[in-house]
Amino acid sequence: MKQNNKFRIAVPNKGRLYQPTIDLLRNIGLEFDLDERKLSSLVSNFDLEILYASAPNIPEYVQDGIVDLGITGYDLVCEREAEVSLLRKLHFGHTDLVIAVPEQSNIKKVGDLNGKKIATSFAHLTKKYLAKNKVKAEIIEVKGAVEITPELGLADAIADLSSSGSSLKMNRLKVLETVLESEAVLIGNKESLEKERDKIDTISIRIESVLTANQKKYLMMNAREELLPEIKKIAPGLSAPTIMKLSKKGMIAVHSVVDAKDIWRIIEKLKKIGATGILTVPIDQMIY
Repeated sequence: MKQNNKFRIAVPNKGRLYQPTIDLLRNIGLEFDLDERKLSSLVSNFDLEILYASAPNIPEYVQDGIVDLGITGYDLVCEREAEVSLLRKLHFGHTDLVIAVPEQSNIKKVGDLNGKKIATSFAHLTKKYLAKNKVKAEIIEVKGAVEITPELGLADAIADLSSSGSSLKMNRLKVLETVLESEAVLIGNKESLEKERDKIDTISIRIESVLTANQKKYLMMNAREELLPEIKKIAPGLSAPTIMKLSKKGMIAVHSVVDAKDIWRIIEKLKKIGATGILTVPIDQMIY
């Protein structure tokens, strides 16, 4: 349990989730100093203490009430079977827990793993997946450097995290099955959700606004007034585009919020129909 009543969030102290998490906290307006020698930081403009911890331990810290909130990998929450509330996915740190085998292996499907050895740092999730597929295999728990175990003759397959697949390819491994799709998540202590509801809601709303904004672009353009029906079809905006008449007769300015993933396709279509002065601007926060 917490030693005091300070409102706390635990975040990874290193690894692939560390910097994106720090960036997110700063983007939601939290002001704090970073010091590698310290285990925590006090936020100067919000009643919050940031605790830097090992990502695998964060689910248990949240579960046990040592902290009120935590940011860690969904895979780690599932592996630890932590009794926490999943508040939202954070759209970064995407990775898959996969079962992989050597490229020249005779193992072609999950059923072929019967009687084989599988090296992994995710013993619980691997056992659960094998049981679901009625496969009996020996699980060898390994901490770090899991990819090298088949080459050393310690295992016939591995169950490990893979983001780009480059590490598997480098070790001459291929994906057999995907066990779990993972990304960074915000989790909460179940008691804290009642006691600290207002603070948690504030953090959640800020995060939602930043993540929503990251997926959008603010689009501006000039066009002849008769092009408006076509522009509305190409870039309709959240509900409807903003339209302003320009000093030049028959010309309008159109502003719209569009999906960032579609921005180049939209720009190309607008250019093709005759829109000019097309400009895109990033959005910092957005709340529907």
